[in-house]
Amino acid sequence: MAAELESSLEDLQVELVAGGGGVFDVSCDGRLVYSKHQTGQFPSLDDVVRSL
Repeated sequence: MAAELESSLEDLQVELVAGGGGVFDVSCDGRLVYSKHQTGQFPSLDDVVRSL
C-alpha cells in the first residue's frame, strides 16, 4: 500500500512501521487518520486517501 499511496499522491513520503496484534494505523503529520482497530476493517487505498 505504501507504493500505491506514493504514486497516487504527489509530495507524499510513506513510512511503514511494523506493528503487532493485527494493528494497522495510518497517521499523517502525527495525526491518526485511519485505525483498523477502531473500524474493524483493513482499509482500501481509497479509504486511506479519503482520510488524508
